[in-house]
Amino acid sequence: MGPLDLSGLPEGALLLVDTAPIIYWLEDSPAFAQRFAPLFELHAKGGVSFAVTTITIAEVLTGPLQHGDDALARRYRVVLESWRVVELSAGIAEDAVRLRARLGLKLADAMQAASAPAINADALVTHDRDVQRLDGLRVLS
Repeated sequence: MGPLDLSGLPEGALLLVDTAPIIYWLEDSPAFAQRFAPLFELHAKGGVSFAVTTITIAEVLTGPLQHGDDALARRYRVVLESWRVVELSAGIAEDAVRLRARLGLKLADAMQAASAPAINADALVTHDRDVQRLDGLRVLS
């Protein structure tokens, strides 16, 4: 599995980044960090901007807090909150339910998928294969 295909993204693209790619990058996962590394490098150079949902923040902070590592949780939170944070609204929740009903997605995945169009994201970055079935949304996985 090679790096993500970032071709065709507009300059300054807004990307909604799901939980798994962030965890792979933050924890330097031997299996998956290299796949997502070009994305984080492009972001560091200002080529794209990132958005995350409040669900992603909760999921990313779970590991450090389960291990009692408040300092690591604070460092992760600073990174996550430096990006655009998407608050979950009633409209996003309803769109997510429609995606769940149509595609059988898990609730958290449906919320992520519904959040991307709500903020006019150019793509959703995820490691979830089920989300790739979405129509009208570019999925980078």
